[in-house]
Amino acid sequence: MAVAKFYHLTRDPLEALLPTLIGKALEIGLKVALRGTDLARMQALDRQLWMNDGFLPHGLAGGPHDAEQPVLLLADTTPLAELANHPGCLITLDGAEVSPDEARAADRLCIVFDGTNEAAVVEARNQWRGLTGADVEAEYWSRESGRWACKARHPKG
Repeated sequence: MAVAKFYHLTRDPLEALLPTLIGKALEIGLKVALRGTDLARMQALDRQLWMNDGFLPHGLAGGPHDAEQPVLLLADTTPLAELANHPGCLITLDGAEVSPDEARAADRLCIVFDGTNEAAVVEARNQWRGLTGADVEAEYWSRESGRWACKARHPKG
């Protein structure tokens, strides 16, 4: 069961953190599902991931080679267990849903939210309450001091 790691973006955009999160999962042999809520946003991330330094092989869900993709981008709530690439890591963006069962099934779970968007912060708080209320371990990560640091844990320890 994964610890749900909540990443509060305040200094850098998502595009700066995403290659790091994906890269770490790939390094330990996990395939990745990157779940968003908006197809246009996922298409833009698809283009960015192709053009960034340090290429990350990936594809948009719904293509003919989904099963072979190390990273699959999707803009729907297809359950983790039903994704063709069988990801061990789930990264969610923009308030995309993650169920307690998915959290328990994942090897790694990252929930990334924009700290400059009040609605995104409210949604992340709701997700925290929903997951921790279902006894999913969670950590809140912030970079307010310049370095990523864990600021809160559930259960407290």
